[in-house]
Amino acid sequence: MAPQGSPQAKSRAHRQALGVCIFLVAITWLVFAQTVRYDFVNYDDSEYVYANPNITHGLSIHGVIHAFAGRHWDNWHPLTTVSHMLDCQLYGLHPGGHHLTNILLHTIAVVLLFLVLQQMTGAIWRSAFVAAVFAIHPLRVESVAWISERKDVLSAVFFMLTLGAYVRYAKSPSTGRYLTMSILFALGLMSKPMLVTVPFVLLLLDYWPLGRIREQKSETRNQSNHQTTDFRALVIEKIPLLGLSAASGLATLWAQQSSLTGVKQFPLISRIGNGLVTYAIYFKQMIWPVWLAVFYPLPEDQLPIWEIALAAMLLALASVGVIVLRHKFPYFVTGWFWYLVMLLPVVGLIQVGSQAHADRYTYLPQIGLYILITWAVADLTASRRQRGRILAAAAAIIVGVLSWRAWVQTSYWRDSETLFSHALAVTSNNDVAENNLGIFLKRKGRLDEAITHLQTLVKEHPNDAETHYNLGNALLKKGDSQSAIAAYEKAISIKLRYPDAHYNLGIALDRNGQIDEAIAHYQQAVREDPHYAEAYYLLGNDFLEKARTDDAIAAYEQALKSRPAYPEVQNNIGFALLQKGRPSEAIAHWQNALAIQSDSVDSLNNLAWILATFPDAWIRNGSQALTLAERANQLSGNKNPAVLRTLAAACAENGRFTEARVIAERGFQLANAQEKPALANILEGDIALYRINAPVRTGMQPDNSSFP
Repeated sequence: MAPQGSPQAKSRAHRQALGVCIFLVAITWLVFAQTVRYDFVNYDDSEYVYANPNITHGLSIHGVIHAFAGRHWDNWHPLTTVSHMLDCQLYGLHPGGHHLTNILLHTIAVVLLFLVLQQMTGAIWRSAFVAAVFAIHPLRVESVAWISERKDVLSAVFFMLTLGAYVRYAKSPSTGRYLTMSILFALGLMSKPMLVTVPFVLLLLDYWPLGRIREQKSETRNQSNHQTTDFRALVIEKIPLLGLSAASGLATLWAQQSSLTGVKQFPLISRIGNGLVTYAIYFKQMIWPVWLAVFYPLPEDQLPIWEIALAAMLLALASVGVIVLRHKFPYFVTGWFWYLVMLLPVVGLIQVGSQAHADRYTYLPQIGLYILITWAVADLTASRRQRGRILAAAAAIIVGVLSWRAWVQTSYWRDSETLFSHALAVTSNNDVAENNLGIFLKRKGRLDEAITHLQTLVKEHPNDAETHYNLGNALLKKGDSQSAIAAYEKAISIKLRYPDAHYNLGIALDRNGQIDEAIAHYQQAVREDPHYAEAYYLLGNDFLEKARTDDAIAAYEQALKSRPAYPEVQNNIGFALLQKGRPSEAIAHWQNALAIQSDSVDSLNNLAWILATFPDAWIRNGSQALTLAERANQLSGNKNPAVLRTLAAACAENGRFTEARVIAERGFQLANAQEKPALANILEGDIALYRINAPVRTGMQPDNSSFP
């Protein structure tokens, strides 16, 4: 056997490390590769990716500036935001590409964890086992399989790089190495602010395995490689990092203001109790990872005092034991307090959202427990015979079982229905799962199932505005406008400021023929949200329906201030302006509409009509009208009588009266077949003109046939 430190031994160690890296990559992809076939889920993915215009437009200078200057769904993690933009640039909205990025980042984090642990401790197999468990533990599934949790896997990569850079700095301190480590840490914070506790983790690493703290009595494997120093000096060394953590914390509090105020806040004593119990729950889930769910609801009642007391006692006993045994087992201190400290920001002391706990929060904190248990088991069995074979067999079994459980858990993320059905099966009183399943079923057109879920939720939580609102959406899509109106009115009565509910209630009232009432609710929607372009659009339509043309134009103009690229508004304001005798402005708006959406049949038809039939010659343009009308007729499949009327008028304007009469006669037949007698009568009058070789000269579509 080659002596330690010899070239042969180093070569063998390098081959072993390479083999471990290949193995880690293989088991990670074995578990998570299935996700590249999976869809987005309707829980945050819409806001984080596929329904967020700032993301879906891909990578741009404007987008990057927005990522750093603004919030992203009540969070400030600009690098994560940019990574989602880059995914949209590369893959569009194909979810498999977004899943692929998550897997790649997690794989990199796994390999880096192994390399950093080996570098710090020199223990290749222990480091390999810790990295393997980190790679495929079922609690990792949420962080990897959920596209919205990109922030976990991206921050993990920078976390591992920060640790690696810190080890290099600890071996040979220099300004350059410290700066490199600080930059990597800052990048991690800009991926997910949960890394604010990293300076404390580095202090723990100073204790073990780096052995930089003079107080430590026991020898560690790599202690001779580092200079020991006073604890106070090491704390001072971390002050710049603590400054970065403080800045990230303030940015997070700023970004999450609406989350902090948007949910029912539990008393501080209840949050402390839930936090203590949560530490114990995460430990139990690490040992027995079953009945895992995407969402765990906060208990409606106060947690039992005995449960809180038991959790507090166990945490206190473990902490005391760790301190007492620190000289013999120094990794107890690092592993245990790594777990406690890294979880501290997310145990619920500051309540954001209504979850009791979440699998994703264990992503980095549980590494500390893996280190503690792995090193303890290896040391406690060091004197036993056949130790290597027994531990290798045990490790293989553990990794195999965890891989199987993680593969099963990952399969629940294939789509929203599977995910939330599973959550309902393993939890109770899970409002979020019930609600999201109902929304998914509604979007899939399975309205009866969706309504059943949402009605169940309404009965359980009659004072939850969001549930009434979602029920109204399902009822409206089913066509039950009357019941939808009742649901929206209930939502509004619970939540006084609710522009979306007013908007959808307006739609339901329109469908029920209650136009005046609909106008009132659209007006309320835009009072509550002055930039609500869709509400201004429908308000304008209703004003036009009530012959309040000036009010309609004003509403459309407000819609265009909020969203200039809104082809439907550009089309309809053109129609309203034409009614007011402002043809040039109308033409400009229809041209704008076509510049935005070149295949808009309405805009093509309206513009073609005015160019073909307006009484003033300076407006008319027969050749352009014919081109536009032919395009509109092609897009409508030669089956729209209003478009055929325009095409006929364009032919007549170009002197092709026989062709105009044939086209108008076909439009007349279609209008009768589609039970549009008013349009049929108008076409009959047009046909009479074409028989005497006379064009149409109105400039208006008196039947409003092209208006939605």
